[in-house]
Amino acid sequence: MNILLVGSGGREHALAWKIAASPLVTRIVATPGNPGMAEHCELRGVAATDVPGLLQLAREIAADLVVIGPETSVEAGLADALAEAAIPCFGPTAQAGQLESSKAFTKAFCDRHGLPTGAYAICETAAEARASLARFAPPYVIKADGLAAGKGVVVTPDLAEAQVAIDDAFGGRFGAAGARVVIEEFLEGEIGSLFALCDGKTAMLFGGVQDHKRAFDGDKGPNTGGMGTYSPAPVFTPQLVEQVRTRLAEPAFAGIARDGAPYRGVLFVELMATRNGPKLVEFNVRFGDPECQVLMLRLESDLVPYLLACATGTLADMPPPVWRDEPAVCVVLAAEGYPGTPRAGGEIRIPDTPGEGVAVFHAGTRRDEAGVLRAAGGRVLNVCARGPTLREARDRAYAAVDAIHFPDGFCRRDIGWRALG
Repeated sequence: MNILLVGSGGREHALAWKIAASPLVTRIVATPGNPGMAEHCELRGVAATDVPGLLQLAREIAADLVVIGPETSVEAGLADALAEAAIPCFGPTAQAGQLESSKAFTKAFCDRHGLPTGAYAICETAAEARASLARFAPPYVIKADGLAAGKGVVVTPDLAEAQVAIDDAFGGRFGAAGARVVIEEFLEGEIGSLFALCDGKTAMLFGGVQDHKRAFDGDKGPNTGGMGTYSPAPVFTPQLVEQVRTRLAEPAFAGIARDGAPYRGVLFVELMATRNGPKLVEFNVRFGDPECQVLMLRLESDLVPYLLACATGTLADMPPPVWRDEPAVCVVLAAEGYPGTPRAGGEIRIPDTPGEGVAVFHAGTRRDEAGVLRAAGGRVLNVCARGPTLREARDRAYAAVDAIHFPDGFCRRDIGWRALG
C-alpha cells in the first residue's frame, strides 16, 4: 500500500512510526512532515490545508489511503475532495468535522440528539457574553467557538478574568475562531479521553487516555493543547467505558449520520466523569495530540487495517484491537513561553538511544541550514515510554527528558499524578 499522511506534529510522527511498522505498507509520504518523521516517510512540502495540492499529491503517488492527522485539514474539506476523487480517506467530511470546528454546533448537536453535556450559552457579542456570565456559577468556562489549537479555553474562578477572556476572544486573539464565544457550565469530576472508530455505519472503541491540560505542575497555569498523557487511565472503569459508548460515542455517530454526514475516522470523546455519569466536554475529530502518542505505544495490533476499514466501510469485519498490558506515558517538552509566545530557535540534541521502551516524537522542530535541530513551535518534543508499571514508564520518560539537551524547554514533572497519587 501507498499511504499519504497529512500533518506535521507529534500526533503525525506517532502515526508515521506505527504505520511504518505495518507489513502492508510499501511507501509512506508525509506532508508537510517534520524532521522526526523523515526517519519513516518521504517528506513533501504541501500544507495541511492546501486541498488541491494534497489531492494532486495523492494522485501522484497513487495513494491507496490518505490519513488525515490535523483538524485543520478536516475543516478545509480534504475528505470531501478525496471522496469525489474516489481515493480512500481516514478522516471525516467538513460537515461531520463541525463536531470539533464549532463548539456552538456541538452544543446544539447534543441537544438535538440527547447527548449529556453541561449547560451553555452561545454568544455573538462581547456584551452578550459578559451578561451571560451571570447565569453561571464560578469557575467560569469561556471557549472560542472555532479551532484555536487547543488554546481557546479559559477556566477561571475570577469574574474579572472571565470578562477579560471574553474581550480577548472578541478582540481578535484567536482570529475568526473567537468571533463567537461559548460559555459553559463547569463540570466537576475526573476528566478523560476515549477514542472510537467509525466507518459511516459500524463503531468500535479504540482506547482511553488521560491528559494534563494546564501548563504547570499541580494543574496550575493556563490551559494548553496538552502537556502530557498516560494510558490506561484508572478513570475508565468498565462501567464508565460502557456508559460512554452507549450515551456519547454511538449516539454521536448515529446523530451525525441522521444529519446527512456519516462519520469515517476516529472520534475523540473528551468527557467528565461526574456523579451523574459521563458528560461531554468536547469532541475532536482526529486522534488527540498528545493522546495519540501513548495509544500508538500501547497498540499491539497493526494500525493500518483499522485505518483502511474506516475509509472503506469494512470496520464490521475487524476484530477488536489488541493492547499491550504495559502502561505508556507521554511528557511534552515545550518551549519557554508556551502557551503564549514560545521562544523559537533553541538548539535541541537528542541521544541516539534515548532509553529502554522510549520513543521521542517531534512536535515542533526544524533543521537549520547546518543540520542542527531547533525548536519551531510551542510543544516541541513528546518524550514517551512504556514500562511494566505506570511508575516505571513515567520514570523512563523523565530519564529520557533529562538526557535531552534543550535549554529553552520546560515540562511538567507530575504526569500521571492522578493514577499514582
